[in-house]
Amino acid sequence: MIVAGVMSGTSADGVDVALVRVTPREDASPRLKLLGHAAFPFPKKLREAVLAAMDSPAISTADLARLHWRLGEVYGDAVGQAQQQLGVRAQLVGVHGQTIYHQGAAQKYLGKPLRCTWQLGEAAEVAARTGLPVVSDFRPSDMVVGGQGAPLVPMFDRVMFAHAKRNRILQNLGGIANMTALPAASHETLAFDSGPANMVIDACMQRGFGRKFDRNGAVAVKGRVLQSVVDSLLHEPYFAALPPKSCGREEFGEKFVDRFIKLCGRTEKQDIIATATAFTAQSILDAYRNFVWPFLGQRAPLADGTDYIVAGGGAGNATLMRMLRDGLEPLGIRILKSEDFGVPPQAKEAMAFALLAWLRWNQLPGNVPGATGAKREAILGKVTLA
Repeated sequence: MIVAGVMSGTSADGVDVALVRVTPREDASPRLKLLGHAAFPFPKKLREAVLAAMDSPAISTADLARLHWRLGEVYGDAVGQAQQQLGVRAQLVGVHGQTIYHQGAAQKYLGKPLRCTWQLGEAAEVAARTGLPVVSDFRPSDMVVGGQGAPLVPMFDRVMFAHAKRNRILQNLGGIANMTALPAASHETLAFDSGPANMVIDACMQRGFGRKFDRNGAVAVKGRVLQSVVDSLLHEPYFAALPPKSCGREEFGEKFVDRFIKLCGRTEKQDIIATATAFTAQSILDAYRNFVWPFLGQRAPLADGTDYIVAGGGAGNATLMRMLRDGLEPLGIRILKSEDFGVPPQAKEAMAFALLAWLRWNQLPGNVPGATGAKREAILGKVTLA
């Protein structure tokens, strides 16, 4: 079956579409082959509307409803354009949707503890524009069985990257940094959000330079890291919390960036970018040392070694990647990129939701309880027929 996976992440920069052939194997673990992928940037006004809706303290219900339907149109059109560009016709669509609020840990609401999540993008619009069945709204089914609804990519990581002799660490550097640990010759999985990846860097670039991101880390490499700011922020409770855990703009959005820039004080703009980049790198390295290294040591003490496989937009930030190498290579860890395994960094999450859609279509579980904290496996997503 050919499945179109559709992803728009916390950076809200656009839509990624991956066309994936999914073939079942005798051991029930599917084989995935990427047939092609395409990216479609959001128009400026749409991106502004999406960012304004994220964790917003004041937005009208009318605007939320309109944005929900407009995103459905955009997703449907993106699938159609991707099929035309690549000359491939899909049979099923998996749409993650645009997260505007995610509360993975329970908080009191009206006197009761509550978890919740909300992804926009009307699936009926996608189905109508593509003429295909659509699987959407993946996260709630994990949350109602005690999970955080995130991260969901570990199922894809396990299918694509698990190895009999080597530990594999899958590091996604999107708006948020997601880490999946797969011990050699083991079905156990540890996965969690370590904190921000590009989110804080991008926001500081927009404010200081009027640019969406620091291309290739060119600004950060010219700046001076304010280590006292990095050290201070790493004492935030989130970083010490044990996995499973997930985060987003609710923790590291505009309010956090306001505080971050204030802590940097009167300094050069490039110093702020350098410090934001170092903060991202150090939070990832701390997460590896504090949570992943002990996990791997207990479950795969005789592994031949560890591969650290990077995907996402941050993989193109040379300054961030250098900081990660400086912290990981002395530990004997081999740094690779996902394209070395046939998974282009920008296509990975879209490929993951193609897999999750296929699993839902075939009534198979899509979550990894060890990653989300769910009490059991769950079939994820809702089906909308054309």
